[in-house]
Amino acid sequence: MTGKDDEEGTAQYASPPCFMHELDPAFQAPIADWADVRRWRKAERERLIAARLAVSADERAAMSARIAKGLDAVIGDIDGRMVSLYWPFRGEPDLRPCMDEINARGGRTALPLVIEKGQPLVFRAYKHGDKLVKGVWNIPIPETGDPVFPDIVISPVVGIDPNRYRLGYGGGFYDRTLAAMPFKPMVIAVGYELQRIPTIYPQAHDIPMDHLVTEAS
Repeated sequence: MTGKDDEEGTAQYASPPCFMHELDPAFQAPIADWADVRRWRKAERERLIAARLAVSADERAAMSARIAKGLDAVIGDIDGRMVSLYWPFRGEPDLRPCMDEINARGGRTALPLVIEKGQPLVFRAYKHGDKLVKGVWNIPIPETGDPVFPDIVISPVVGIDPNRYRLGYGGGFYDRTLAAMPFKPMVIAVGYELQRIPTIYPQAHDIPMDHLVTEAS
């Protein structure tokens, strides 16, 4: 589609849009409204999580190790910086070994907590050995500690598009949290190459990630 098409309206195709996938497998026809986007995202979320879980645990561990190396290159000097990681859930890359390394190099680490549906996440400082309790979805969270504001937020994705818009679990927690923070942290999306998709049909409230690290990048 040319810039002229973008300025003057929807381009006209020689073939009806419903057949464009036969010419270009990456083509996706526009979704008309937010209700359609929600339905599409739900189906795509289920597909991508199933694909992730179909990868063997050993292979996911190897990919997680490569992702950890890629994060080092993106983050650079960690001394004095607070990094929010996450507790892996449903086949997400396991970056827990990074916590010890970050703390050993002079950084600090935190975990996100879901406090209430429809509200921003809260970050609480955590390092290996601190007491954990079960939070929402039985994901471990630090038992105590004051809220912190991380300089770097590492966010797992269900899917991600070429413009680094993130498809998550549907709660909108990360978008809501980033919008509410008193300063903008560096936000790094992490995931596997199989989670790349042509678009998430981003809406006005969606916030793109600053960087993406996969096992291949």
